[in-house]
Amino acid sequence: MASRARVRAPELVGAGGWLNTGGKELTLTDFRGKITILDFWTFCCINCLHVLDELRELEEKHRDTVVIVGVHSPKFVHEADHQAVVDAVARYEVHHPVLDDPALATWKQYAVRAWPTLVVIDPEGYVVAQHAGEGHAHALARLVEELEAEHAAKGTLRRGDGPYVAPEPAAGDLAFPGKAVRLPNGHFLVADSGHHSLVELAEDGETVVRRIGDGQRGLVDGDGTDGAGPRFSEPQGLALLPEGSEYDVVVADTVNHALRGVRLADGRVTTLAGTGRQWWQGSATEGPAREVDLSSPWDVAWFDGRVWIAMAGVHQLWSYDPAADTVAVAAGTTNEGLVDGPVAEAWFAQPSGLAVSADGERLWVADSETSALRWVSRETGTVETAVGTGLFDFGHRDGAAGQALFQHPLGVTVLPDGSVAVADTYNHALRRYDPASGEVSTLATDLREPSGAVLVDGDIVVVESARHRLTRLRLPEEAVRVESVAHRTQRAATEVAPGAFRLDVVFEAPSGQKLDERYGPSTRLLVSATPPELLVSGAGADTDLSRELVLSAEVAEGVLHVSAMAASCDDDPEIEYPACHVHQQDWGVPVRLVADGARRLPLVLAGMERSGTE
Repeated sequence: MASRARVRAPELVGAGGWLNTGGKELTLTDFRGKITILDFWTFCCINCLHVLDELRELEEKHRDTVVIVGVHSPKFVHEADHQAVVDAVARYEVHHPVLDDPALATWKQYAVRAWPTLVVIDPEGYVVAQHAGEGHAHALARLVEELEAEHAAKGTLRRGDGPYVAPEPAAGDLAFPGKAVRLPNGHFLVADSGHHSLVELAEDGETVVRRIGDGQRGLVDGDGTDGAGPRFSEPQGLALLPEGSEYDVVVADTVNHALRGVRLADGRVTTLAGTGRQWWQGSATEGPAREVDLSSPWDVAWFDGRVWIAMAGVHQLWSYDPAADTVAVAAGTTNEGLVDGPVAEAWFAQPSGLAVSADGERLWVADSETSALRWVSRETGTVETAVGTGLFDFGHRDGAAGQALFQHPLGVTVLPDGSVAVADTYNHALRRYDPASGEVSTLATDLREPSGAVLVDGDIVVVESARHRLTRLRLPEEAVRVESVAHRTQRAATEVAPGAFRLDVVFEAPSGQKLDERYGPSTRLLVSATPPELLVSGAGADTDLSRELVLSAEVAEGVLHVSAMAASCDDDPEIEYPACHVHQQDWGVPVRLVADGARRLPLVLAGMERSGTE
């Protein structure tokens, strides 16, 4: 077995305390004898949600030797609210202990730079591996097996139950509903995400008429007459299809990475697009709808003769053409950020809500991670931003759109006067943007994580996701007065020196694997900056995971955007067709330019940064 760097794991500290432990406060000593995997996550982050799903199989298979500990490390102010973390742990069915670390104390102790990051600690309390981003499940499984064998032989492995204690389940007709549409009969169809199903409610928004789906997580078509299904997995967006379509409603079945069609007459559900597998770099970006992988579709809307998809998992918009039965990328590059321009060049950051203007000329987009309201123009084929500045600025500020702020909005609804209502999710508010005046105002507050809204006559019905209900509001004639607040992410900026600067992405092929060089370079590094002037040289794409940059002395602060990918395959000559795995991560690193700042930035994709080890 290859020798590993041994770094003593810092203690786990979080001002919010522990969840899923039955009230017990834990320390690293409680995990001694177990293989511990720290999952640094935050509940706004789609990549973090992907990793939660990746870990489920490992968690179940090695339940007596492995303890997964979620370290919740917030980006947004709302995510530092303890009750919001409690809700998120329930919403995403997290079945392991979670440390609530609102001040990022443990994040800083482990020198974490990205969501998500996984840190593996051996049974003796030493850090032996670190992985940033997604796609590491196979590497973790192999490492766990090696650590089990090594520490069983040494007598340092302790088998048995872990410290997880399941919380009491909450009862109710809805559980963390995502979005809703109003049906032609006046009823509401709601994506009941926490119950993995759809619910039809009567006109009062409360009385359950029927449930579509058996409540179990899965990807199963049918109408339920055969005793199983249909099944969804955390469905979110819904859209009515044009009259005469084979199906009445299309559903963004988020965790199944699929679009589903629903026929209301008999409740039959059919998979329209997606394979059930998550899209990865190198996968097809167009083709027959049920042969192309998707990635966490969060919302859907009928626009320009097709179903447009807010593909949150890859920071793009895609489209599904029912007539041709195909899917294709419609806008975005997969780079995460806020860049306007032609649809093929624009950057999004976890688009999560869609709505079409009354004249059909604009597709409004709630771009959640940039806390922005944006739109796609049908006429010009461009993406433009109405409100929002970038990944790290957010708050609750009304007024002129150029200085107004949202906080992680998830939904948009076009109002009768052509203005746009924004479900400003982490501000617990319903906001309004008026394209005619360029002004942002607040319509309502004290809404618990609103995620969508539906117009009903002169009222608006808001999906209050964290209150598990629909709430009907009268659209006010005057805005609500709210004290203006602005925030930046709690992540401290990295102090770097202007001039020559080295970027190193650390990647070590997992045990038993090697870099896949059969068809050329197996690594890729893309570097850019906000503002672009921050980088004098070194921007662009190349295959080397190290890059010499030159940072401008004329820019006081900014963000380095780094996207890295590496492909590794099983290294066994006896295997005719070795399994290959893609490791990828995007970093947005806030930097501050100071004369005595660092001249090197290491980012760990997989492996260990070797300097400073014991």
